[in-house]
Amino acid sequence: MKRGIDDLDKGIILELQQDARRPFSLIAEKLNVAEGTVRNRVKRLIQRDVLELKARVNPFALSDKVPAIIGINLAEKTHEQKVKEIEKIPSVTSAWNATGRFDLFLEVMVDSLGDLNEILLKKLLHGIGGIRHSETFVILSSNTKRFKLS
Repeated sequence: MKRGIDDLDKGIILELQQDARRPFSLIAEKLNVAEGTVRNRVKRLIQRDVLELKARVNPFALSDKVPAIIGINLAEKTHEQKVKEIEKIPSVTSAWNATGRFDLFLEVMVDSLGDLNEILLKKLLHGIGGIRHSETFVILSSNTKRFKLS
């Protein structure tokens, strides 16, 4: 059962979004609670799959990376199966079901446009199969988007 978050949880998350390495003691001081309360809340948020603390990179700070988002239309409604298959492709940093024009979206971060072409033609269209249509959006810039390094 999924539950929401309260104001304290939200405050903790907002503090960690600014700096995921911020000491719990500083967060506790700012939110007027005990350090142990912050530590326990963070642990519970992670256990409930509400919060995740992971390192992400700015692809625009790395000269050899090409970030892109790919929208996919499936031939059949096998969303969950396709997401699981797609997530196994090493350069795919994220994949999800969506509403709207595309059935699935995925984020990729590759070393070159040639590598992007390889993912599109060999790994997705021929390796995964069942894809009716795809559209690729190369991300030219962003001040906020961060990717997993693959």
